[in-house]
Amino acid sequence: VPVLQTNNGPGLTGLTTIAAHLVKQAKKDQLLGRTAEEKAVVQQWLEYRVTRVDGGSSKEDTRIILKDLNIHLEDKVYFAGNIFTLADILMYYGLHHVMVDLTVQEKEQYLNVSRWFNHIQHYPGVRQHLPNVIFIKNRLYTNAH
Repeated sequence: VPVLQTNNGPGLTGLTTIAAHLVKQAKKDQLLGRTAEEKAVVQQWLEYRVTRVDGGSSKEDTRIILKDLNIHLEDKVYFAGNIFTLADILMYYGLHHVMVDLTVQEKEQYLNVSRWFNHIQHYPGVRQHLPNVIFIKNRLYTNAH
């Protein structure tokens, strides 16, 4: 469990607590959502990151998570709808090790997750030190006969 030691007071514990604190320190509150509903949705996805993504250990867990996320992102640009938030950043970091290991076919199977992930990894300042995950732009095969 991550811990952040601050100069004034006790240390902060937990990924989402620390991330939310740093967002406020950076005066980027919009990353936590603008409306009450957006804030709740962001909080929901931060919780999902910690409980499901970080908690998923088996291949089957990963497959279920990717399937769920693929359905959620079907009609959305970002996890909270049409705004980039802390949920996108933390989900990106939580899923990077999964996405880097997917085959081309698996990336196509989870097309909405792949689209979202590729968009987020190119968002200014997000990817940092992580390697770029390659997504094939054109399909190598079709279902047509």
